[in-house]
Amino acid sequence: MLMLLALLSGWLTGAPSWAGIVQQVRVTGDGIAIKFDEPAARASGFLLGSAGRIVLDLARPAIVTEGDFGGDGRTLTLELATADETRFARAAAERRLSFLPPFTYLQPASRHPYSVSLPVPRRAASARLPRIHGEPGRPLVVIDAGHGGRDPGAVAPSGDLREKDLTLETALAIRDALLASGRVRVALTREDDRFLILQERYSIARRLGAELFLSIHCDSAGDPEATGASIYTLSEVASDKEAARLAARENKADALAGVHVDEQSADIASILLDLTQRETMNASAGFARLLGREAQPLIPLKANPHRMASLMVLKAPDLPSILFETGYISNSRDAGFLASREGQRKVAQSVRKAVEIHFATRMAAR
Repeated sequence: MLMLLALLSGWLTGAPSWAGIVQQVRVTGDGIAIKFDEPAARASGFLLGSAGRIVLDLARPAIVTEGDFGGDGRTLTLELATADETRFARAAAERRLSFLPPFTYLQPASRHPYSVSLPVPRRAASARLPRIHGEPGRPLVVIDAGHGGRDPGAVAPSGDLREKDLTLETALAIRDALLASGRVRVALTREDDRFLILQERYSIARRLGAELFLSIHCDSAGDPEATGASIYTLSEVASDKEAARLAARENKADALAGVHVDEQSADIASILLDLTQRETMNASAGFARLLGREAQPLIPLKANPHRMASLMVLKAPDLPSILFETGYISNSRDAGFLASREGQRKVAQSVRKAVEIHFATRMAAR
């Protein structure tokens, strides 16, 4: 049984780095106390079902039940509970998340032999999860209606259309189309006009155990003739100047909640570098190309609809994710199409076709 423990130092300096030196490890009757040479910013513990970096190698299976720092910020105490092989294997395979301040515990996805610690806001940990629609046992797709609440997103030049409203209407149409197929289960990060920070959006999907994450948006540009839908996947290097512009605009949404993306980017970048995230990024790109192909006959698309950018909402490390810019709210033709029932139906139909093919292909490959 392997248990991986990751710790960050720099709690007082505000510049997180890997914890320096372990000064003392003390085994108690039902736990382990670890003392560091300087305060740690945070710690994460998660279980590994197969080989990986070993920090603690226990003689018998055990599960972390509690953990907390002492008042000096340097002494971490982990409470362990013994478990039989079946219980440990089940815990290691589950994708359910549990959060114990000041830790974020993430169980590894069944398709990965490792897990990742992400800086998830406390509010995301305690928020009630949305309802899952559909038949049990089906793959779960989480649809994220971009913006919401005090963040209206882009606004049409006429002033009568807001991105947050169009994305919610489109997300609801996609939900209904997917449920009508009977092939998947569906949940929405929001079903009303509420604000969610970017990390909270993909955190919801991960906590629900989603197998696909779709974030729905409307594009905007200074050029009123800019038109066409596009599909974005994650890359630390933008595919073009327009992709870089969009990432800068979308990532600023968290400023409305006092979350500064720049402060989080170093942590997330290090995670991406550490794990490379190759499988997930490849799966995301594959779905993006599939969606572009299925949407081509139904909705106006850019000439090369698949784009790449460093979008915060796509940074779940083990969840295939795309951001679907369904058209330009700054273009009168696109905006009218997206605001219409027929336009929303066609967007939803393109997503339904792509999702059906995506999961059918995955099932055939097993």
